[in-house]
Order: sequence, then C-alpha cells, then structure tokens
Amino acid sequence: MARRRGFFGWQVVGACFVLAVFAWGIGFYGPGIYLHALHEREGWSAGLLSGAITLHFLASAAIVPFLPRMLGRFGTVAVTAGGAVASALGVLAWAWASEPWHLVPAALLTAAGWSAHSTAAINAILSPWFDRRRPMALSLAYNGASIGGVAFSPLWAFLIGWIGFGWAASVVAAATLLVLWPLAVRWFRPTPAALGLFPDGADAPPPPRPAAAGTAGPLWRQPPFRSLSLAFALGLTAQMGLLTTLFAILAPVLGTQGAGLALSLATACAILGRTAVGTLLPAGMDRRLAGVANFLVQAVGSVVLAAAAGESATLLLLGVILFGLGIGQLLSLPPLIAQAEWPAEAVGRVVATVSAVMTAFCAFGPALLGVALDHFGPAAPPLLALGLQAAAAGVLLVNRQLPCRRGPG
Repeated sequence: MARRRGFFGWQVVGACFVLAVFAWGIGFYGPGIYLHALHEREGWSAGLLSGAITLHFLASAAIVPFLPRMLGRFGTVAVTAGGAVASALGVLAWAWASEPWHLVPAALLTAAGWSAHSTAAINAILSPWFDRRRPMALSLAYNGASIGGVAFSPLWAFLIGWIGFGWAASVVAAATLLVLWPLAVRWFRPTPAALGLFPDGADAPPPPRPAAAGTAGPLWRQPPFRSLSLAFALGLTAQMGLLTTLFAILAPVLGTQGAGLALSLATACAILGRTAVGTLLPAGMDRRLAGVANFLVQAVGSVVLAAAAGESATLLLLGVILFGLGIGQLLSLPPLIAQAEWPAEAVGRVVATVSAVMTAFCAFGPALLGVALDHFGPAAPPLLALGLQAAAAGVLLVNRQLPCRRGPG
C-alpha cells in the first residue's frame, strides 16, 4: 500500500537519528574532549575536570526521570528545542570557562540538554509511531549515537586545532540550534492520530500486550523494574569503563594509529550488532534473553581482551569485535524489554527511570576501571568488566519466569 510505503514514522526515525548524532556528540562523547581541551589550555587537573564530567552525568540522571512529565506538559517540540538551547549554552560554558567554578553551570547545562535528547527522549518520540516494528525503528535511530562518536570526535579535534576551543564550541552551538530546532518543528510536531495513522502504518491499532506480573505499584517496588535497571546499570558501568581504558590497553601492542582504528572497529561493530538485533529479534521472543546473550557476548570479549592484554594483536582485535557487537544493545534493549513487560502508558516512565539509574551508575565506570588499570595492569579492566557483565546477565534473568497478566489496553 502507498500509505505504508510512505509511512511518516520512518521520517521521524531519520529525524531521531540526527537528534542522536548531536545528543551523543555533545553529551556523551563531548565531555572527554572538553576535559582534554581545558587541561591543555587552563592547566587544570584531570581530577578537577573528571569531577565536573561526573557532575554532568549525575545531574542528567537526576533530570531524566522527570522527562515524561515534561513531555506531557510542554510537548516534544518544546522539550527538544529547549534541550538544544541548553546544549548550545552548555558547550559555550565549557569552552569559555576561565575559573574552576564555571564548570558547574557548564555541566548542569549540558546535563539538561543530554537528558532532553538521549535514550528516553528518543524512545518517547518513536513509541507512538511503532509497535511491532519498534525494534527496527529504535535500532536505526540509536545508530545515530554511534555516528555521533565517529563524527563529532574528529570534528571537535579539527575545529579546536584550527580556531581554538572557544570558537569551536561556538560553531557546534550554532549548528545545534540551526539543525535541531527546525527538525523538531518539522518532524516531532505531527502525531499519528493527527495524520490519521496507526503505529507501523497498519490498518488498525495494535492489540494490547500482556504485562509481566509484578509491574503494578511504585516502580522501585516492582521486581521486574529492579532487575532491569540494575542489570543494565551494571552492564553500562562495565562498558563505559572499558571504553575509557581500551585505548590504553590497545596502544602498546597496536600503536597509537592502530588503537584508534580498533576503536573505530568497535563502533562499526556496535552499529552492525544493533541493526542485526533490531532486524532479527523474533516477535515473540523473551527480550530479556536477548539482553543476557548480549552481556555474555561482551563477557567473552572481555575474557579475550584480558588474555591478550599486552601481547597478541589478533586476540585484541577479536576481543574488540566481540565487545563492540554488544555496545549498541545497551541503548536499544531496555526500551524494548519495557515495551514487552509494562502497559503502554507506563513504558515512558519506566524507560526514563531505567535510563537515570544507568547514567548514575556508569558515571563511576571510567574511574573504577581506570584505577584497576593503574594498579594491576592492562588485563585488570577487562576482568573487572567481565565480572560486571556476568552479574548483569544473572540479574536480568531474575524475573523472566514470572507468570503474565493482561495489561490495560
């Protein structure tokens, strides 16, 4: 049908892809760039700057749970545009900081922008448009997060080397406003109901899904929520810490250029793995099992990295591939598990709160695995990541045997 071929929801996916490029380029990969640039220019300690980055992620964790309420009150366009303003002001504040206390408002502004544009926001934007095809829609949109790292890191480096950190941030801030504000107005204002459409471009609304037992009452008292949030918080802590230390593990064997290419390989594998899961995930599969499999693949990669640390280039690359294949699912699987286990009206709140828990935990991953690297050598971070990944797989299994009850339609 022409209606399906031209389903507007896929245009919204494309817009969310662009949103993710900016969100992760500024709010996730950007802080590491800010740290290096300010350390070089101002001579501030890595400890001081790392503390500001930790504040950025913790403040984001505190803001994200309120995102569903903000979207309901102000609308997607206003929240997205407001996030663009906060991100633009935030990168300017980082770049023009001349006193250590300036880092506090900078971190709070970029935290606000990151919260308005990250995992929970993209899930909230796409959920009304997709039901059966939501795995593919989210996978394609979240691939923008990986592209954000690939595109923004060298862009930041080029601009800072050419015109300095302050003017580089001015360019990025202007681009953020010029791209994201009109994007939100054009693609995030329409709703399926306003266009006379149903999710997935179907001819009828989707049937109600069964909700897992134990998903009634406050979130913190729901066993499925506790296991979901803790599992992915542990997994993301391992992932953030290992990504931060991976260059130092690879460079002695592969060289500086080779280590950089290996990190690009991990990003390519993340895109491949996320797209494959979004395409191939069976409709009736227990999505927690997909999460368990993802953690176990990353755990095998961690074992290989630990075994190869400091010696085998071939094993290091194999470890990077296995670890990289699982990177993308830590964004896309929590919303998909929430969709399968909670009533539709609760999914946005669940995803936002899970995202907050994950962000709060992962803020400490780089320090945790960095200390392990400093004190115990290149095999220590992958081994510590292995323990966290194995624990995440076990925790995620906790509630999968619970019976189901019919959720609200």
